[in-house]
Amino acid sequence: MYYFPSRVVAGEMLAKELVPKYRFEDCAIVALSDGGVMVGAQIAVKLHCVLTMLLTAPIFLPQESEVLAEIDQQGTVTYNDMLSTGELEEIKADYFSYIEQQKLEKKFEMNRLLGAGGLISEDLLRERNVILVSDGFNNGLSLEAAADFLKPIHIKRLIVATPFATVPAVDRMHVLADEIYCINVMEELISIDHYYDTQDVPSHDQVIKTIEQIILNWK
Repeated sequence: MYYFPSRVVAGEMLAKELVPKYRFEDCAIVALSDGGVMVGAQIAVKLHCVLTMLLTAPIFLPQESEVLAEIDQQGTVTYNDMLSTGELEEIKADYFSYIEQQKLEKKFEMNRLLGAGGLISEDLLRERNVILVSDGFNNGLSLEAAADFLKPIHIKRLIVATPFATVPAVDRMHVLADEIYCINVMEELISIDHYYDTQDVPSHDQVIKTIEQIILNWK
């Protein structure tokens, strides 16, 4: 089992793998969480590219541990493809009001975090190599939600970079991504934080500042 000193160190490790191929290519880093920003910032600094964030949030049914769906900050919902069409239709019928309420609550919370003008800009991604970055994938659903968001945008290549991921998440990467950079693959995760010795995710306001000031730190 591999443990990382911090998200910053993990990002530097991924940057070393990405630089030889993408240092002189037109890239954009899309982080999928605050922790993903801390990892992605190290890559953006080395590749001299933009850094942005696409927030997604999981939706669970009451008393269930398996994620039902992932919703992005624009309200697009990606359902767990482990559910059959029949199962999904039954769940949607039985829990319609609950699911709709969860959608509203999750979207409100994400927009509150992002603030005015916080929606990801499609113009930043168009005709670029998009590198999706997470500080760890427990499953492939947030990745799938991000891929759904990117479908209408004409990008060059979709690359996934993460310090670690579960086997199911890596399986989804092989389907969705053109290229994968994953340092450690494991059967299951305890929690994302568990695999970092230092918890180096600052306040959300500071994370937004990291995104806004990334160009000043290019090396």
